[in-house]
Amino acid sequence: MITLEKNIKSLKDVLKSEDILVFEFDSDDGKKFAAVYADGLIDKQLLGELVIKPLRIVKKDAKYQDIKTLLASPEFKDGKEKQQAVKEILSGNAVVLIDGEKDFFIIGVKSPPARAVAEPPTQVAVHGPREGFIEDIKINLGLIRKRIKTEKLQVKTIFVGEKSDTAVALVFIDGVCPKGLPEKIEKEIMANKIDIIPDSSYIAQFMTKRPRSLFKRCGTAEKPDIFCAKVCEGRVGIVVDGSPMCITVPYMLVEDFQSVEDYYINSYRATTLRVLRIAAMIIGIFLPALYITAQLFKIQIIPFQLLLKISSSVAGLALSPSVEMFLTLFVLEVLNEASIRMPKYVGLALSVVGALVLGDTAVKAGVISTPAIIIIAFSAICLYTVPNSVETSTTLRWMFLIIAGSLGPFAIVLFTAYIICYLVTEQSYGVPLVAPFAPVIKNDLYDSLVKANLYTLDKRPRVFDTEERVRLKKNSINDSTD
Repeated sequence: MITLEKNIKSLKDVLKSEDILVFEFDSDDGKKFAAVYADGLIDKQLLGELVIKPLRIVKKDAKYQDIKTLLASPEFKDGKEKQQAVKEILSGNAVVLIDGEKDFFIIGVKSPPARAVAEPPTQVAVHGPREGFIEDIKINLGLIRKRIKTEKLQVKTIFVGEKSDTAVALVFIDGVCPKGLPEKIEKEIMANKIDIIPDSSYIAQFMTKRPRSLFKRCGTAEKPDIFCAKVCEGRVGIVVDGSPMCITVPYMLVEDFQSVEDYYINSYRATTLRVLRIAAMIIGIFLPALYITAQLFKIQIIPFQLLLKISSSVAGLALSPSVEMFLTLFVLEVLNEASIRMPKYVGLALSVVGALVLGDTAVKAGVISTPAIIIIAFSAICLYTVPNSVETSTTLRWMFLIIAGSLGPFAIVLFTAYIICYLVTEQSYGVPLVAPFAPVIKNDLYDSLVKANLYTLDKRPRVFDTEERVRLKKNSINDSTD
C-alpha cells in the first residue's frame, strides 16, 4: 500500500535542501495529507485558505476524485510522476500528497519576492506612462495584456537553462508579426544548452549570428508602452523571467535614436531632438580623434584664433597630443566605472572630487591641457544622449582615437567607410540594420530621422512585411477639418 510517509520520503530523497518544507496535517475524520513546498516562494496564508481549510472536512475513506471536488483553486493540476512534482515545487507551487494515493495535487500559490512596479532608471519620461517592467514575468505579461487587449496577442512560453529552467515568453500578434518569425526565434534560443539564464542579455547573445560583433541585433525596452508599440509594428517581444529588460526583434539601428517621449510630443520637436541625438553621437565618437589629427597632421583645419588659444594651453606640456588625450579619456573611464560601482553617496562625492580636484590639479601641474578636458567631457556628455548605444559608441571612440593618433586623417576616413559598409550588409532576422536608409524605404522614412505626425504614420513599417499593414484608419471627420 502507498503510504503518505513513503511519498514524502520519495520526494525528500530528491529535494534534500532544508528550505523544502513538508507540512503534515489531518482532516477532522483522520485522513492524512502533506503539503510540500519551497519556503519563501509561496503564500502560506493562501495555501491555508485554498487547501488546508477545505480538506479538514474530508472523510477517512474518501477517494482521490472525491477530494478533488473540494479544491477550488484557480491554478489546480493533477500530478502523477515524481519528476513533475519536483519541478512544480522548485517552480514555487505546492504539492499536496494524500495518504493511500499515488497521484497528487499541484496548487498554484506562488508568491516569489518581487519589487513594486516603478519608473525604470534608464528610460525616464516627462510625458507618457511611468510604469516599468520588473523581474517577475507574470507581472510583466500582465502589464503587456493591460495595453494590448486583442485575441490575436499570442504568448508562447519556453523554458531555457539546464539548471535554472528559466521561463522565456515570446510575445507577438497574429497577422501582424511576419510568418515563421516566432518559430525561428524559438529554434535559435532552444539550440543553446546552458546552465542558467540570469538575465535577458544571455538570450540576446544567443540570437546574434556574429557574437563577436560590436553592434547588437536586438532592441531593448524597459517600459511596457514602448514594448507594446514595437510588438504592434510587427516585432516579436521576448520577456525573460528575472529580468526587467525585455527584448524586441527584428532590430534597426535607428531605434536607438528614438526616445521614449517622441510619440507623446509635437512631431516637430521630436524631429529636432532626433537630429540633435544623431549629431551628438557623431560628435561624441569623432571629436577626440579629430582633435588629435588636427594637432598632429592637419593643424590648418583649426581656425587661427582658436589655434592660438590651444597653443597657449598646450605650451610646456611634456606629453604628446595622443598620449595626453589617451590619459584624459582613461581617467574619465576610471572615474565613471568607480562612481557606478561604489555606494550611491560615496560615488557622488568621488565624481565631484575627480572632476574638480583631480582635473584642476592635472591642468595646473602641466600634465594635461584644458582643451583636452573640455573635449573629453563634451564627448562623454554627447554619447549619453543616446544611452542605448553607449557601449558601442564608447568602444568606437577608443578605436578612432587609436587610429587618429597613429595613422592620421585618411585612416579615419577609411575606417568610417569600413563601418558603413559593414552596417549596410548586416541584418536582424531579414531586416537590414540601417533600414530604412539602406535600402531606402520611402514610407518608413517618416519615422526615422524625421518624426511625422500620427496621421502620416497610418501604416506599419513596410520593412517588416506584415499582413495587416494599416494601423490607423482615417475618418471623414478628420479629413473634413483639415
